[in-house]
Amino acid sequence: MEENKKTCLYDKHVALGAKMSPFGGFIMPIEYEGIVEEHNAVRTACGVFDVSHMGEVSVTGPDAERFVNHIFTNDVTGAAAGKCFYGMMLHPDGGTVDDLLVYKRGDSDFLLVINASNIAKDLDWICRHVSGFDVTVDDRSDVLGELAVQGPASESVMTEVLGIDCASLEFYTFKTITVEGEDIIVSRTGYTGEDGFEIYASHGLICKMWDRLMASDRVKPCGLGCRDTLRFEVGLPLYGDELADDISPIEAGLGIFVKLDKPEFVGKEAVETLKRDGVIRKLVGIEVLDRAIPRHGYEVLDSDDNVVGTVTTGYHAVSVDKSLAMALVRSDCAALGTPLKVRIRRKTFPAVVVKKKFYRKNYKN
Repeated sequence: MEENKKTCLYDKHVALGAKMSPFGGFIMPIEYEGIVEEHNAVRTACGVFDVSHMGEVSVTGPDAERFVNHIFTNDVTGAAAGKCFYGMMLHPDGGTVDDLLVYKRGDSDFLLVINASNIAKDLDWICRHVSGFDVTVDDRSDVLGELAVQGPASESVMTEVLGIDCASLEFYTFKTITVEGEDIIVSRTGYTGEDGFEIYASHGLICKMWDRLMASDRVKPCGLGCRDTLRFEVGLPLYGDELADDISPIEAGLGIFVKLDKPEFVGKEAVETLKRDGVIRKLVGIEVLDRAIPRHGYEVLDSDDNVVGTVTTGYHAVSVDKSLAMALVRSDCAALGTPLKVRIRRKTFPAVVVKKKFYRKNYKN
């Protein structure tokens, strides 16, 4: 079995006493002070995440825009440089290869940010589709690190602690700036439901920025534990839970990021069929009417105790103090207000279908 990798900040996490665990092929910090404390820090102030495990793939060349549009469900044509796009790469049958962010640096220059657990799979899939396109695909995953600075105080932290003015950045945009003689990318997207920024830079510069942030009493280091609870509360998917090779973005309720008015993209015909004929299961929010906590893989039942789906993610949500889940359930059980049950440790607990955005987002518009 291949050994788990370490990010450039591994030693710094260990020195801070982080609880470390394998995730996506890397040894990553799960928590430092505690998941609840770190969760609340992001909701109320500012938290910093090491997300250097994410993959970065550069696509350049005369056909770069046409190629990215061919493999990506969203539409990057006509947009100005500096725009970020969220979307998916699909199998021909409509299942999801991965969900990703695309950074448009120019018509012939794109950066694809992919999930750590899918780097090898995604690269293989991307390279299998380059025939007929004049592009160069370059895996930058091992040379770039990434920090996520998240929370309502993140803009002022970026300015006052790192000296990076982000006030002009709109949501889902980025800019390239020079820091210590190095060109870096700073974007404003986020995966927490709060305002936030991402920094892509060399390992050395990421380490320096981490040290500056850790020296400030305005931020807390945050692990992947609270990153999951934060994204869950605002209904954002995690690949492997809400999206997978056998889960389409239409089933996951992400059809807004699949642009069927584009001339073509891999998986378009399958998605058109799903939109036309309807899907047999849908991703929904569920509130468990008890303190019991649903977990990934737990069965969801209808009122007659028939299994109608499974939980994809579940927590006792920190910000709203409720036992909640996202679940893939049979479409006839997906309407808001539908009474359901969740089987938790051999017992069933009453539940109801609710909106899967459990917490109000505070992104900058």
